[in-house]
Amino acid sequence: MANPANPLIIQSDRTLLMDVHAERAEDARSAIMPFAELEKSPEHIHTYRITPLSLWNAASAGLSPQDIQRVLEAYSRYPVPKSILDGFADTMARYGKIKLIADERTAPTTAAIAAQSGTTAAVTTAQSGDETTGAARSSAAPEGDTLLLICESEPIRAEVAAAKSLAKYLVPDGPVFRLKLVDRGTVKRELIKLGWPVQDLAPLAVGEPLELGFRTITGGGKPFAPRDYQIEAARSVVGDGGPGTGFGVVVLPCGSGKTVVGMTVMTMLKTNTLILTTNVAAVHQWIDELLDKTDLQPEQIAEYTGDEKSVAPITVATYQILTWRPNKDADFPHFKLFRERAWGLIIYDEVHMLPAPVFRVTAELQAVRRLGLTATLVREDGAEDAVFSLVGPKRYDVPWKDLEAKGWIAEALCTEIRLDLPESLNIPYAVANQRSKYRIASENPLKIAVVQQLIENHPDDRILVIGQYLSQLAELARILKAPLITGQTPHAEREVIYHRFKQGELRLIVVSKVANFAIDLPDASMAIQVSGSFGSRQEEAQRLGRILRPKNRNSYFYTLVSRFTVEEEFAANRQKFLAEQGYKYTIQHWTEDELS
Repeated sequence: MANPANPLIIQSDRTLLMDVHAERAEDARSAIMPFAELEKSPEHIHTYRITPLSLWNAASAGLSPQDIQRVLEAYSRYPVPKSILDGFADTMARYGKIKLIADERTAPTTAAIAAQSGTTAAVTTAQSGDETTGAARSSAAPEGDTLLLICESEPIRAEVAAAKSLAKYLVPDGPVFRLKLVDRGTVKRELIKLGWPVQDLAPLAVGEPLELGFRTITGGGKPFAPRDYQIEAARSVVGDGGPGTGFGVVVLPCGSGKTVVGMTVMTMLKTNTLILTTNVAAVHQWIDELLDKTDLQPEQIAEYTGDEKSVAPITVATYQILTWRPNKDADFPHFKLFRERAWGLIIYDEVHMLPAPVFRVTAELQAVRRLGLTATLVREDGAEDAVFSLVGPKRYDVPWKDLEAKGWIAEALCTEIRLDLPESLNIPYAVANQRSKYRIASENPLKIAVVQQLIENHPDDRILVIGQYLSQLAELARILKAPLITGQTPHAEREVIYHRFKQGELRLIVVSKVANFAIDLPDASMAIQVSGSFGSRQEEAQRLGRILRPKNRNSYFYTLVSRFTVEEEFAANRQKFLAEQGYKYTIQHWTEDELS
């Protein structure tokens, strides 16, 4: 029997069509998020797809095929196709059919380490003050140490043995395969490409201990305690210290305190920690937060960036410095940071931005506990499987709208403003190539008047004007008489501008895409996006997040788009992000006459 109140129409090709006007649409969206990915989001019907990766993430988080079946049956308008349910079970069953465990014969010290630490055996742990080097040894095991790859059945073993991509990493040994510890991540990634997500039960390094805890009163004099969901997220990664725990990704909205989640994991594990983030401003924000909210002393925290290269029990570095090299054929000289101390935890901030070269090092550091933090697992390079294999599966996710309803993040009102190209640009646009078309549409001069009008309409808001093209942003900054921050702005100057904005001395900043990542401007309540990166959902997440810090007012997110151009097509892709988080957006059409 059909139930018209239910929003989902479930199809046998694993797509879910959601009627956004149905009574239970919002509840259904939250319920399917752990195992479905949004594909399309026009005005009335949104399309989700259940993929192998989304099902493996669900399986690693403890969901069963029966859990998914119950959700689908609860929200489906029509009977759920039985074939699709059987298919879910088959796909999810692949998770755990191949396991990685320790090879005790080549790592005889692991049992002793486990007994000392009270946790699962570690492949190795480094000692500080190594007499042969005068420095802490690497937390990665020596190259001779091996792991065992165990396949549940002979047909799976035969498939793995026949895979050419794995031949140089795996050594058959009776019913199992042996592999070097340093190849742990590479083998996991190659196997997931073959459709076999590995359940990694091999032990993790304990790391050098470090006592730390939270303050109850921050350095700024405010009462402090982690929120319930932040503690729950941290526990989902740390687990009980047993096999298969201690690594994974936490997905939380910008403004919800992902940094606090990272610090909570640090207080649970109490070990030397390496924190990797996107830029120097983010490095300084991490350091400020650690000093403000924990009992760590300044000398226990170091910065490793292009400006300063120090190492301490807590070290905060940028992805950029790690992936720098003199030329494309040279080694990455700063990869040595991964072996400077006996790290017991690595935190990958904005893990969706993890550069591909770091994946290589991540493969060598699979013995270290690791936490990925992000607002979205969408990667524009499609390498979500790499994050799953090398950092860990998604362990915790909470809908943005849930936190908004509880007051932890601000309510956002999202509006897309469409405007025509001036007549003088119609011919240049028509004859341009695709990339030039996008730039012409993005730099539509009418957008300047729209920005001015929006600022005038919101006299009490603190505003960020965000864009892609520097010439457009420079013109806006000149007309608006506002400071401009780009990648060329010195870090000291940036921080002065950010400070003035936080203090209320400025109500308007023009920023390039450098503001997409890890910039803490808690008083920003409005963003105007004048141009973006070719429809990036990842970017939309970051830009919306700039204005979601909790405050006693709504937040406004405006996107300016040229009508009947390629920019309109790319904007539709970015809207997917808003839709999958449960945000409704309105579309307005502004004409040149209205702006004159």
